[in-house]
Amino acid sequence: MSDFPSPLPTPLPSTAAPGVAVSTLATRPRRKPGSSRSTRRISRHLRSIRISLTGIILLALLYTVAIGKSILVPLVLAAFIGLALNPIVASAARARIPRWLAAVTVMLLLGAGLVWGVSTLSTPALNWFHEAPTAMRAFAPKIKPMTQQIEAASRATQTLVGGTVARAAPQSPNSFAFTAWDVVANAPKVLASILTVALLVFFFLVYGDEILRRAVEISPTFSYKRHTVSIVRSIQEEVSSYLLMTASINVTLGLVTAGMLYMYGVPDPLLWGTVATVANFIPYVGAITTTTILAIVGALHFQDLGAALIPAGTFAGITAIEGNLITPMLQGRRSRLSPVAILLWLLIWGWLWGIPGALLAVPMLTCVKLITAKLRGWQWFAHIISR
Repeated sequence: MSDFPSPLPTPLPSTAAPGVAVSTLATRPRRKPGSSRSTRRISRHLRSIRISLTGIILLALLYTVAIGKSILVPLVLAAFIGLALNPIVASAARARIPRWLAAVTVMLLLGAGLVWGVSTLSTPALNWFHEAPTAMRAFAPKIKPMTQQIEAASRATQTLVGGTVARAAPQSPNSFAFTAWDVVANAPKVLASILTVALLVFFFLVYGDEILRRAVEISPTFSYKRHTVSIVRSIQEEVSSYLLMTASINVTLGLVTAGMLYMYGVPDPLLWGTVATVANFIPYVGAITTTTILAIVGALHFQDLGAALIPAGTFAGITAIEGNLITPMLQGRRSRLSPVAILLWLLIWGWLWGIPGALLAVPMLTCVKLITAKLRGWQWFAHIISR
């Protein structure tokens, strides 16, 4: 035997990182080949379930909003009026005037103005409704040459394509009649809605700050309470200023329209100025509707068709200046909305709530934008609907 010791076996090279035991690497469980594929399949399945549940929730929400129209419309209207009047009541409260007294005073003044407006405008409005059949018969000969040309072109087109011209059935003049029984039948519903809105506005003005304080008290930490109060106050101030500014712009537009119609000699200028004020809460659609109404009124009042279109053309110029210059300058960039978002929002709420939904749609969309711009994780929605 040799006196030299036998050499030690050479260790195999290890791929372990320095400081990591080899036994740990040897005992680490290996991932099965199909586990990643099953994980992706499960995540896709969960994503599809989440999308389906979101769609079901949206459909249920739309159905609830549609069937709750009689409750939600007064509630939303009262919330907007309360937010618009809250700065006045808050200023009176800082002057040591009780909130309930300031709220009652503001609501009495507002109610007196509304009663005066309704009593002043109800007579000419009813006269226009009653005289609508006669006015339509008088209006028909003025546009007869234009309609004859349109009918001749339509007949020529139908002849070229080998079709026949279908004549529309004439409407009975009595279909435009508006009787006093309609007013009596709808009076209880209207009075109940007005009373509901008035009570809700009063309670919002008097107890709105107390509800906010109670909501802040349940916050877990002081920093969270302070952050919540700052966000809510900021949203409240921005929404209130937007509503007051929008109402002021629309009232000013109505007064300018009434003055313009008075200068042109159009009858009942205050009535059509009020129509312009209310319709201007619906962007684009309101301006087009008011322009069409003024064109018809001018055609009924003036003999010459060119003179009849002057009031409507003047109003179109006024509302174009208001919508493209004055309103963006006064409201700023934060309240600007995308025209596509406005039209989609008008379609949705007009379909759900009718005319009240169309009137409240744009104020609701603007408030949603102002609120989501302040909430963490919802800035993307405010960015999408911005202009």
